[in-house]
Amino acid sequence: MKVCFMALVLGTVIAAFSSLAYAQRAVILVRHAERLDWSEDSPLSKAGEARAQLLASLLKDAGVTAIYTSQFQRTMKTAEPLSRALKIKSVNIPAADRLGLFSRIQAENRDGIVLIVGHDSSVPAMLKLFGHPEDITISPNEYDNLFVLVPKGTSPPTVLRLRY
Repeated sequence: MKVCFMALVLGTVIAAFSSLAYAQRAVILVRHAERLDWSEDSPLSKAGEARAQLLASLLKDAGVTAIYTSQFQRTMKTAEPLSRALKIKSVNIPAADRLGLFSRIQAENRDGIVLIVGHDSSVPAMLKLFGHPEDITISPNEYDNLFVLVPKGTSPPTVLRLRY
């Protein structure tokens, strides 16, 4: 029921604002799911694997046309269930190359709905690059944020902060 409601909200926002978009119809940003440990390239924990499945269930009908992750397995594994379900190969961009990721999305996904699976520091930074004026903080133990950003020409984008 919660997944159906969130899917309805996502669909409504994307449809309502897509005609105003000058670039992507929407950008969906999430932090990777729960990690197993604090090693540099930690895999997902069991809770993280379950959250990755939930993300796939939530977004499978949202019209996602491209998926971007960092080089770390926790981002790739978070995106994997959706990538598999949609038969879309995720693109790995180094976590530090935020401007490169932004430029690539702008160039290659002009009319698409893009999912970015990032980190507690990169998701807020990407929101800023896409024009969101507010500062966003994601704490180190927070894994349930889902941001839907809808560009609006020269105005700041519409951004919804949801939990899943």
